[in-house]
Amino acid sequence: MAKKRVALLRGVSLQKRGPRAAEATETGVCVGDRADVPPSSLYRLMAWLSPAYPVGAFSYSSGLEWAVEAGDVTSASELSGWLQSLLTDGAGYCDAVLFARSYRACSSGDERALCAVAELAAALAPSRERFLETTAQGRAFLDVTQAAWPCAAFDHLSKIWRGPVAYPLAVAVAAAGHDIPLEQTLAAYLQALAANWISAGIRLIPLGQTDGQRVTALLEPVVADAARRALAASLEDAGSAVFRADIAAMRHETQYTRLFRS
Repeated sequence: MAKKRVALLRGVSLQKRGPRAAEATETGVCVGDRADVPPSSLYRLMAWLSPAYPVGAFSYSSGLEWAVEAGDVTSASELSGWLQSLLTDGAGYCDAVLFARSYRACSSGDERALCAVAELAAALAPSRERFLETTAQGRAFLDVTQAAWPCAAFDHLSKIWRGPVAYPLAVAVAAAGHDIPLEQTLAAYLQALAANWISAGIRLIPLGQTDGQRVTALLEPVVADAARRALAASLEDAGSAVFRADIAAMRHETQYTRLFRS
């Protein structure tokens, strides 16, 4: 089992289909064609998902700011538990499912499926601020990446979809357009998402940098499991059961003092 998991994380293909396509195994897990990520692909992933990439991710907390003020999250252990719920049953998992389905639709040229994911991604936002968070970052990512790393996939998306573009969909289309394996990109996306939440928690609670890294380490298997589940999920599996986090996102809209936009 351990060897199989390592093989999946490295993108070892169990079935070959083409130079760009990702394959679905008998278990429904999508496995990339290449055994290793080329240096250029790794460079782009690190650049796109860096905190320095100009999408404004540092200015959003996904409702965590209200949770801290309300006393729900006051320590590293509580932050870890809160974020684990988001990654397992909340926005993190939803993003992962949307990401995987967007990537596959883009890779296969299924315009109807890609538009369906784009529409659902916008509709799933539980609050005005959460909608702003995912669509503003999605638009910023598209604009910056198209300017620096243009690809035909972006041009095609703009032709078939005129509505708002959620952040996970934008990154997935970029990865598919640049032929970066799905598994590595999805894992990197979720790690970056968790890292941004942890950064917000460090500033809000506040926590020390060492405690922040402890939380990052604790979430490593959670991120891996969320990615694994999302790869095997259908679009109908996207959904949230973290009601307190959704309430936090809504309450943040009227919070008196705020450092973050969500």
